Amino acid sequence: MIPRLKLVNVTKRYGSTVANDAISLEVMPGEILSVLGENGAGKSTLMKIIFGSVTPDEGEIYFDGRKVNISSPADARELGIAMVFQHFVLFETLTAKENILLGMPEGTDPKELEKEIIEKSRHYGIEVDPNAIVNDLSMGERQRVEILRALLTNPKLLILDEPTSVLSPLALQALFKTLRQLSSEGVSIIFITHKLNEIRELSKHCTVIRSGEVAANINPQEMTEQELAKLMIGSDLPEIMPRPEIKPHPGLEVCFQGEEVGFKSRYPLYGKINVPCGRIVGVAGISGNGQAELMKAISGEVLLPKNCISIVGSFAGDLRVKHRRALGLRYVPEQRLGEATVPEMSLESNTLLTSNLFLAKGFMRNKMIARFTRSIIEKFHVRCGGPKAPAESLSGGNLQKFIVGRELLHNPKVMVLNQPTWGVDAGAATLIRNALIRQRSGGSAILVVSEELDELFEICDELVVMSEGKISPQVKTKDVSVEEIGRWMSGLWPEAKEQ
Repeated sequence: MIPRLKLVNVTKRYGSTVANDAISLEVMPGEILSVLGENGAGKSTLMKIIFGSVTPDEGEIYFDGRKVNISSPADARELGIAMVFQHFVLFETLTAKENILLGMPEGTDPKELEKEIIEKSRHYGIEVDPNAIVNDLSMGERQRVEILRALLTNPKLLILDEPTSVLSPLALQALFKTLRQLSSEGVSIIFITHKLNEIRELSKHCTVIRSGEVAANINPQEMTEQELAKLMIGSDLPEIMPRPEIKPHPGLEVCFQGEEVGFKSRYPLYGKINVPCGRIVGVAGISGNGQAELMKAISGEVLLPKNCISIVGSFAGDLRVKHRRALGLRYVPEQRLGEATVPEMSLESNTLLTSNLFLAKGFMRNKMIARFTRSIIEKFHVRCGGPKAPAESLSGGNLQKFIVGRELLHNPKVMVLNQPTWGVDAGAATLIRNALIRQRSGGSAILVVSEELDELFEICDELVVMSEGKISPQVKTKDVSVEEIGRWMSGLWPEAKEQ
């Protein structure tokens, strides 16, 4: 059988950095090939080469047995290649339908497309509202739009770069069912993820990339997750730190009674969350159930009655962002590029975005900025071209480590994070989680919103669940199971009727 895709000695350099070093691989018709590697290993660069958005310096590409030159995404789409990027490429001011329409053949009827979106999104189990404005969608909902847009092109080869990073467990299983169905119909799939359990569940073929080279070609189902992790990072996976018991004191308190001041939201918020200093509290729930609104309210992006939010004993619901930072609040948003960082700006310049520590009488303290940025890079093992490297040049995982490190090194009294390990490899995820546990053990209050229940159970002292804007009772992690929290994600928790 002729391979659907064949790469021969594909190499890509950026100055002195070799992103891909003579990589060769094959994907057969109907095969699901997983590609595993730590952040910065060169996976995304390789996928962009296949999709035509990056030009290789050396090597050959064959598609259905024919040597091809894929010089643009248009060339790739013409061959039948579709790709879901790790960093979404959606126009935020357009609707989901309008974004999907941009990738469809000229002359596509918008009304017929809307029907197809509704039908196929239900069929694939990743429901999308075609008329929703992208700017109003959570990252999980945006990911569904990206995946559906790719599927609607009926591809021969589907590339998925971290497609499950912000999907709920139910949506994940629906996606896997869809991928297996596509595979049975002859569609080839390249699946990139850092989640080792997903690779073992979905694929029998896996290419491991380390430092830009192919390190191994394996059957992941014949290996343990620990063995896969060691192949990926070249050493044993670090362990999660213990959480010592410390006496709590007031940290972050939120209380909502359906206030919608400043919100353009599908759901008013109801319920309470109490995050004492010296504790990590997690927020679970299916993406799009009010988590984005919760983050806007806490971070100061929208203003509410002042008694809705309390930061270390001070009412702050009506305070703007800079005043909340002055009280000791730091925030890591879920959208890395565009919200947490300016892509074109250097890491040094991005360091300035959330701090006024580096300003003196209107002048920037450039040496202090450089030292602080280098400290982030060193302490959080950020792979980059140095403090002056633009944010957009970093891999998703390395950029996430930089953003988390930037906020943690301000030693916040209250730390709020939305999807802290989204698109981050297993080793880097453990580094971030241990950093949060250290901060908690130092007396900070930490609130974590995450789609990953395993992550929440691993690092959190207590949990709440959000469903349609309602916040569940707060429980200790040790007193509930993953299965029970999964049921709560449908709004089925004790006392739910009373809210």
